[in-house]
Amino acid sequence: MKSIVLISADAEWRVLKDLNPNLEIQGSPFGESANLQLGTFNFQFFHGGWGKISAAASTQYVIDHYKPELLINLGTCGGFEGLIERGTTIMAEKTIIYDIVEQMTDADEAIKYYTTKLDLSFLPLVPPAPVLRGLLVSADRDILVEDIAVLIKKYKAVAADWESGAIAWVAQKNNVRCLILRGVTDLVNPETGEAYGNYDLFSQRTKEVMRKLLEQLPSWQNAIDKVEQGYRGY
Repeated sequence: MKSIVLISADAEWRVLKDLNPNLEIQGSPFGESANLQLGTFNFQFFHGGWGKISAAASTQYVIDHYKPELLINLGTCGGFEGLIERGTTIMAEKTIIYDIVEQMTDADEAIKYYTTKLDLSFLPLVPPAPVLRGLLVSADRDILVEDIAVLIKKYKAVAADWESGAIAWVAQKNNVRCLILRGVTDLVNPETGEAYGNYDLFSQRTKEVMRKLLEQLPSWQNAIDKVEQGYRGY
């Protein structure tokens, strides 16, 4: 199955380059791209950019120009303290873009429109690496401490990021399969976030998360290819 890997944030993309200093970097309208051999697979990586605008635009660009059968988004997210552990990898089954303010009609209808339920039927019954299947909520901002209670009560959210909602929505509109794997780098509680004002901590945790996701990527591709060949008994 032809897969393309999207990496959103600058810090996440930097890890890919640091781990592979001999990468031959190419350009795209949205940033850099590169081919990388991992295991027996040759992956094409694109730096999609941070935030919903870049994520949506770069996703559509990759679909239009490279016709992938599967889009894989590897990245990071922030978790809600007490509901999820640092280092947990979330495999998105559903994404919600929650930072929509609608004051003329029904805000819930607007949010529902940008909610995506991902079809993960192309995956094996048992994943090739430990994941928590669940919801990721997205916004063009870090988690605001005052939003946590509402996000938990309204959506049962345990983690949030900036881009997964846009990537999943665009992929679904194009009928392209999408796998989103995001590792929890830091935790936020109703008082503060452990990485807020501490970019070095976020950067170090991002290295740990991205290194793990990149190491596991060939196992995911191998498992997906086996399902494509008719074997689901993992």
